[in-house]
Amino acid sequence: MPGAILALNAGSSSIKFALFQARGGRIAHGAIEDIGGAPHFRGHDRQGRLTERRWREGLSHEDLLSPLLDWAESHHDGEALAAIGHRIVHGGVEFAEPVRIDERVLAALDRLIPLAPLHQPHNLAPIRAMAKLRPGLPQVACFDTAFHHRMPELASILPLPARYAQAGVRRYGFHGLSYEYIARRFAELDPARAAGRVIAAHLGNGASACAMRGGRSLDTSMGFTALDGLMMGTRCGAIDPGAVLHMMQQEGLDGETISDILYHRSGLLGVSGGSGDMRVLLESRTEAARFAVSLFAYRAAREIAALTIPLGGLDALIFTAGIGEKAAPVRAAICAHLPHLGITLDDAANGRHDPVISAAASKAAVRVIPTDEEAMIADHVRTVMEAEV
Repeated sequence: MPGAILALNAGSSSIKFALFQARGGRIAHGAIEDIGGAPHFRGHDRQGRLTERRWREGLSHEDLLSPLLDWAESHHDGEALAAIGHRIVHGGVEFAEPVRIDERVLAALDRLIPLAPLHQPHNLAPIRAMAKLRPGLPQVACFDTAFHHRMPELASILPLPARYAQAGVRRYGFHGLSYEYIARRFAELDPARAAGRVIAAHLGNGASACAMRGGRSLDTSMGFTALDGLMMGTRCGAIDPGAVLHMMQQEGLDGETISDILYHRSGLLGVSGGSGDMRVLLESRTEAARFAVSLFAYRAAREIAALTIPLGGLDALIFTAGIGEKAAPVRAAICAHLPHLGITLDDAANGRHDPVISAAASKAAVRVIPTDEEAMIADHVRTVMEAEV
């Protein structure tokens, strides 16, 4: 496929992007952050040169895509832009593979918004904006749920009346593009262990863990929505459904208010009462911040331990994403709960953020592998476009 590929990863307040050669590596990358506030553009070309731009408040994702596209097209190393790939959080039951976007696909993805209300609208908005800015330019949807699509039935079915499963109410799992990249990269670094019993922990503002064998997802901590599983920056993770009933029946809260609490006011932010940013909490000296970090580590460790059940043990634990890659104290706190899984951390290696942070005597390897969702998106775009030739 001739031409460059633009990979877009749009979140609620940011757009991460990367530009790739059709047959080669990364040409440029960057992000627009603080969307909804005062947006800040940072773009890095192949030589690492930085371009920055700031705007006043009031610009939407769609408003910012035009300058992003202009910058990308001025840094494509002579290759015209051939296609755009998008990270889409939810593919539902229908979408198990990346797909070329048309009106039918877009309508189907719109119907999945209630399953991922925090992410899906922001994933889909750039598709429509790009269709106006560059009509006729191919766009490809790459799904976070696709990696988990073939999980065993025991891992995907919820213990509800059967009619719910038939209606698509099941465990889907998320962060699939990240896990797919980690599985591929770990197979390059350590083929023997990658073929065995592996748990990857994607720890960022959104957080989850995934049990993999031979690069295939067997189970994951997130379920029907991206609220499930690990405690997160502002999301609660797994809680007793009775707590939600209590909010409804005893406090009289409506669905919209409860949704706001669970998605935006819980997790690290809710417990600490101050911030959902792990960096801020680690620097804080308050007891509430310390407790929030400790609870995050405990609940992450509990989910990781549970994921050894489908694996029958553990050969390797991999940390990735913002917290997983950069927060050594959090990795140490999580591993401190898991010596029964054969994990012994090398404190010095962990503090240096070495690629391998387990001690030589550790039965299970512990690694830090930076994720690259944009590279995975670009690979999927190539596959879809080449299949059409």
